[in-house]
Amino acid sequence: MKPKINNRKLTGGSRQPITDNRQPTTNHQSPTTKVFSYGKQTIDDSDLRSVAKTLKSDWLTQGPTVTEFEKKLNEKFGGTFASAVANGTAGLHLIALASGWKKGDIIITSPITFLASANCAVYAGASVNFADINEKSYTLDPGKLEEKLKKYSAENKKVRAVVAVDYAGHPCDWDSLKKLQKKYGFQLVNDFCHAPGAEYNNDTLYSVKYADAVNLSFHPVKHFTTGEGGAVLSNDAVFDAKIKTLRTHGMTKDPALLEKNDGPWYYEMHETGFNYRITDFQCALGISQLKKLDKFLKKRREIAKYYDAYFGKDDRFIIPAVDSKCRHAYHLYPLQIKFDELNISKKEFFEKMKQKHILLQVHYVPVHLQPFYKNNFGFSEGDFPVAEKFYEREFSIPMYPLLTKEDLKYITKTFTEILESFK
Repeated sequence: MKPKINNRKLTGGSRQPITDNRQPTTNHQSPTTKVFSYGKQTIDDSDLRSVAKTLKSDWLTQGPTVTEFEKKLNEKFGGTFASAVANGTAGLHLIALASGWKKGDIIITSPITFLASANCAVYAGASVNFADINEKSYTLDPGKLEEKLKKYSAENKKVRAVVAVDYAGHPCDWDSLKKLQKKYGFQLVNDFCHAPGAEYNNDTLYSVKYADAVNLSFHPVKHFTTGEGGAVLSNDAVFDAKIKTLRTHGMTKDPALLEKNDGPWYYEMHETGFNYRITDFQCALGISQLKKLDKFLKKRREIAKYYDAYFGKDDRFIIPAVDSKCRHAYHLYPLQIKFDELNISKKEFFEKMKQKHILLQVHYVPVHLQPFYKNNFGFSEGDFPVAEKFYEREFSIPMYPLLTKEDLKYITKTFTEILESFK
């Protein structure tokens, strides 16, 4: 019997740790009774059919759909090799392991990023440091990075890798980062989770051209989703083979690598790996979703244009700038409010917006201010002032393709009304 599929569009949030405040929205509610979160997946009948077809097949876990999805990722983003994995954090961990990061290595990343961008170094036993962000793009500042690199060089210490984050969907200054890589000899990793479809120098395939390894996430709030999932892209066959082995417990059946071979069932483990595999039915959803990426990007950019026009004329707000070399992908719309100048409590503003059914989020609490990094690496307030000022002012406001013009009018009007209520 064929599975029954309702002819309806699905919307709604998914679970996130601790701070998730997203709730489902239906298209039958008026704007004032909808609940608007910062992000939400868009699932339609073609996605359901794709998953149902795979669920009826002989494969659920590591089957042909995983391989097909990896091929589609390479075609879309320009890599030679792709390894789909359980989630974006797993991808970063595997990059660290496959790269051989170890105790004594120094890894630098941005303080404005999700925890995993720094934690991946800790998983491998390496040390973490940060370079402050550029106040316009909110991405890693190459000038601040070089200050760190020069300091380490003067101490006869070498930075092993830099994890650069295309924050919110805005590409880093990759030309400058590449020059620094050539000068100082570090590995360059692109934490690309926010930016699929972004352009740098008129090129959507820039990520693998500039970085040695590229990490993707397919969480529901991202541009396209597999539910949970991620991938590592590269142009290095040896590196990719290492990723694929490590994502499956470190096991291999490759005859060229076996110390002996008892038969077709035989496998060996030469190093510790993890169960970081993704499933065939998740990848079926990913293939279906990837086909819609350009449509999703178009809608996100239209929403950003609306926000720019509305908030850009009010000097109480700071809208995200876009460098002339870049085309933003708008995973997030990080709006800043000058709370410090207006003498308004950010927390109270957050709560008042929640009462109006607009569930804001903040991306992110600066990583160096987390107790773990303060206690174990000696970071403290004031270390990265641009990032800290950004955190004080930033809100991520609703940004997802299902938002209608009526929704946007309600959201923007509510921002203004809540600000006025503080007078």
